[in-house]
Parts: sequence; C-alpha cells; structure tokens
Amino acid sequence: MSTLRLSLAMPLLAAALLPHAFAGSGSGGGRRWFGGGRDESRRAAAQAAKDAAAAAFYELDTAQRGLRISIETITAMDDSADARRAMEGFAALGRRIDEVSGGYITAVDAHDLDRVELDAATAGRARTELERARDELVRVKGELDRFEQGLGPLLARAESQLARLAPAVERARAALRDASGALDATREAGFRADHLAARLAALGPELTKLNEGAGRHGATETLRRADQVLREAEAVRAEAAQVPERAAEIDKRLVSLRTRAEALTTRAAGVEPVLSELRRRFAAACWRDLQDVPEQAQAAARQAGERLAEAATARAEQRWPDATSQLATARALLNTADEGVSAAGDRLRRLEAVAKDPQDEIERTRFAVRDAQRLAMAGRSTPDPRDAGPLDAAVARIERAVGILDTGRHPDYWAFLTELEAIRADVGRVVERIREERGRS
Repeated sequence: MSTLRLSLAMPLLAAALLPHAFAGSGSGGGRRWFGGGRDESRRAAAQAAKDAAAAAFYELDTAQRGLRISIETITAMDDSADARRAMEGFAALGRRIDEVSGGYITAVDAHDLDRVELDAATAGRARTELERARDELVRVKGELDRFEQGLGPLLARAESQLARLAPAVERARAALRDASGALDATREAGFRADHLAARLAALGPELTKLNEGAGRHGATETLRRADQVLREAEAVRAEAAQVPERAAEIDKRLVSLRTRAEALTTRAAGVEPVLSELRRRFAAACWRDLQDVPEQAQAAARQAGERLAEAATARAEQRWPDATSQLATARALLNTADEGVSAAGDRLRRLEAVAKDPQDEIERTRFAVRDAQRLAMAGRSTPDPRDAGPLDAAVARIERAVGILDTGRHPDYWAFLTELEAIRADVGRVVERIREERGRS
C-alpha cells in the first residue's frame, strides 16, 4: 500500500472505534472500558465471597432447623434438669446465630456487586466483609455441631420414649376393650361386679385425654397416662375373669369351715373326760391351765358359726372382700379352738408317758448337752466361755429337773417336761451360734 493510501485509511478506522470507546460513560451504556480487567477480577472475587457466605448461611440455617427438631423432641419427652439445660443452651445458640446472620445480611445488603460503576476498592471491601461474615457463620456452625453432638444421650432417650408413645396408647386402648369384654362376660354369668364397673367407668376421662393426643397434653404426660390406664384396665380384666373362680372358692370354703365348726363342737364335748382323767391322776399344776378349754371351744365354735353366716350373706350379695374377711375370721377362731382341744388330749398322753418312764426324756436332754459339748471342744483345748457357761448351766438344770420327780406321790410332771424342753432349746441355740461362727471363718 502506498503512503498516501495508508494516511487516508487511518482516520476512517479511528472514526469507527470512537463511539465504542465512549460507550458506558453515560447512564445507559455498558461497563467502563478503562481498567476493566482489574475491576472485573475484584468483582468476581467479591462475588465468590458472597456465594461462599450464602452457602455457609444456608448450611447454618439448615443445621439450626434440624437441631430445633431434636430440641423439641427432647423437651417434649424429658422434663429433667439436663433437658432444661439443653433448651437453654439452644436458646443461647439461637441468639448467637441471629447475631452472625444479621452481620451476613448487612454485608450482603451493603454491596451491590452487579452495579455497573462498582470500582475495585469497593469490590475489595465487599469481599473482605463477606469473607468475615462467612467465617463467623462457619464458626457458629461449628459451635452448633459440637452442641448437637453433646445432645446424643438425651436425644436417644427422648426418641426411645417417643417410639413408645403410639404403641403405649394403643396398648392402653386394647386393655380397656379387653377389660370391658371380661366385665360383660362376668355379668352374663350372673355376677354384678359393680365395683369393677365403677373402676372401669373411672377410666373414661383418661381415655378421652389419650384420644386428644400428645399435642394437647404433652408426650411425657400422655405416656404416663397410657401406662396408668394399661395397668388399671389389666387389673380390672384380671379381677373380672376371677370373679366366678372367687365365688366358687368362697362356696368351697364355706362348706369346709361349717364342717370344721360342727366337728369342733363334737370334739369339745370330749375334752371334759380328758380333764377328769388329768385331775384324777396328776397334780393340779399339770392341768390347771386347761380348765377353760371346753367353754372356750364352745364359744369359738359359736362365734365361728356367726362369722360363717355373715360370710354367706356377703357371698349372696356378691361382696367378695367382706365374704373373704369373715371366712378368715371364722378360720382363725376354729384354729385357736382346735389347738386348745388338741392340747388337752396331747397333755394327757405326754404326762402318761413321762409318768411311766421319765428316763427317756432325761437321756434325750443329756445327749443334746453332751453333743453340744463335743462340738464346742472340737479343734480347741479349752472351751469358749460363751459356750461353756450355758452348757454347764444346762447340766445343773437337768439335775434340778430330775429332782422334781422326787417331790411326792404326784410330782409336777408338766414342770419336769417343760423344763427339759427349755434346756434342749437353749442348748440348740448354742449349737446354732457355734456353727454359724465357724461357717463364717
């Protein structure tokens, strides 16, 4: 190209580029042309800081929402001091989260990174503030994570209770249905079971509260109520099922105790001949304590009959506890009277045996003492004074008891027998103590 042609072309190229060079200097143009590379780089760095802060904010918000669910689970199921401290700790964390979240939002609102006239200095400040906000969000997120880890045992316990809630409520409802069915069956068998019906009716308001749910009454209270309703309903069902058996058992005991009362009356009449024999053959000390047995036995038989009549009335009116109580009283009366009647015949037999040959009782007691002495000396050169004293005393007591037999024509055989029995009992206690101490060594 010639010099002339080149000189003509250059003004045309400059004229073509001029409008683009000044574009953006006005209000409706594109970005500034001068220094555009450095500004764009800082704008991009600020935008990256903004995106990172936004991600940190989102992660913190998500973690807080999840932790709130855990805290609500714990506080719904646990009213312990640990649970209250956890709630207070979460509230403190919430205030800290609000603080750093507010700082993040302020930093975002303070800088419009899409603004056309954003310069490098402003972009740098935006980047710094947004990175600071992100660091705070991340730091608090770490605090929240550590707090959540510490909730592990509390949350596990609360979730375990929560898992029990629905099954517990359903078991309570099923128990009420079973109790109602058992009560209906008992009534169909001819038993009123009014007290059981009253107990079942008293559970009606509790069932209403169970149906209203944990949302109204709280999970812990609902779980407690479900367990209480279950126990009471099962008790009513069990008692309702036992009513026919209980009635049959009471009928059986009525027949048995009436038979005993009749037999006691007959046996009591035979005590007087036994007492006559005792009076004729033995000293008064041997039978004086039995003098009132016939009258006592007759009175006991009469009182037992009255209690049995009252028990029969209570049975007919289906007052089971009253019937059971009257039967127990009648049985106690008959037992006491039986013991007195039996004691008279037993006394005569024992006195006859010892009068015929007292040596058997003497030898039996001496053997017990000698056996205890051998045990006390086993493995020892000298006896323990705690053993020797009672055993030596027992030997002397035997001799004194034998002396009772030489007091006349009608010795006090009963005093002789009771003293030898007391000696054997005391020696037995010494033996028991020795064995216990050696067993521990």
